[in-house]
Amino acid sequence: MITWITHPEYDIPLPPGHRFTSTKFSDLFELLKKSEYIESANILVPEKANAEQVAIAHCSKYVEKIANGSLDEKEQRRLGLRWSPVLAKRSFIAVNGSLLAARSALQYGVSCHLAGGTHHSHFDFGSGFCVFNDLAFTALTLTKTKEVKNILIFDCDVHQGDGTARILENNNRTFTCSIHSSKNFPYRKANSDLDIGLEDNMSWFGYKKHLVEGLNKCIDRFSPDLVLYVAGVDIHANDKLGRLSIDDEGLFEREMTVLNFFKKRDIPIATVMGGGYSDDNNELAYRHANVVKAAHQIWA
Repeated sequence: MITWITHPEYDIPLPPGHRFTSTKFSDLFELLKKSEYIESANILVPEKANAEQVAIAHCSKYVEKIANGSLDEKEQRRLGLRWSPVLAKRSFIAVNGSLLAARSALQYGVSCHLAGGTHHSHFDFGSGFCVFNDLAFTALTLTKTKEVKNILIFDCDVHQGDGTARILENNNRTFTCSIHSSKNFPYRKANSDLDIGLEDNMSWFGYKKHLVEGLNKCIDRFSPDLVLYVAGVDIHANDKLGRLSIDDEGLFEREMTVLNFFKKRDIPIATVMGGGYSDDNNELAYRHANVVKAAHQIWA
């Protein structure tokens, strides 16, 4: 059985024409439910985290602003999302979704969160459609409880995981690796433990070399007990906010490459969605489904 983590309240209310696909989470789940993989899926639903729990990764004042809706206009513009009670509630749920996925991966070897990867969220502000940083939250929680000693965050979103890098800076229990488009958002890059910047319009052939290099460097420099994998699909050639040229076949091969790498080393891995932007909801769901399909093919 492969664990899927999802929640019926993950979708975000957004105005028409917004760059973020508000229903991408339910779109993915509905697509997967119609697939052959549903027969071997173990579906779990996370509970809502409280403010004190989220404050392990964020400034308490910022957490309070999300909880009570007191973000000012500038803060909402930086976030890229309008505050709403629905947005606040799902943000407190989603961080626990990634934590639940991580704990499930520790038990079964792999787990897939059908959300998460909000790596642009910083200690005291949200950015780039990311409210709370589920990666930092999960890593800090699991190392504090001593459920694991070392956690690798392997981020393959087309945008650098700047918030994750800054929150976990100088934390010797975590290792952050970001493989991203050099010229894409965020324009002020952070310093991950390992950054691999890619040139525009790179195809799968060129991308794979950097991917394998990144995987090997991470293991050479760090010994993780768990991997949090940000499987952003905005590396795709047709992504609205990407600058690379990876096709459908390359995207699936990336997922197989990453998951096989850690499976062969018996290192548990939890996957999170990360970014992906398209005007075609079905096409976007299909891209996000690749990492779940790869998990089933490798572990089943």
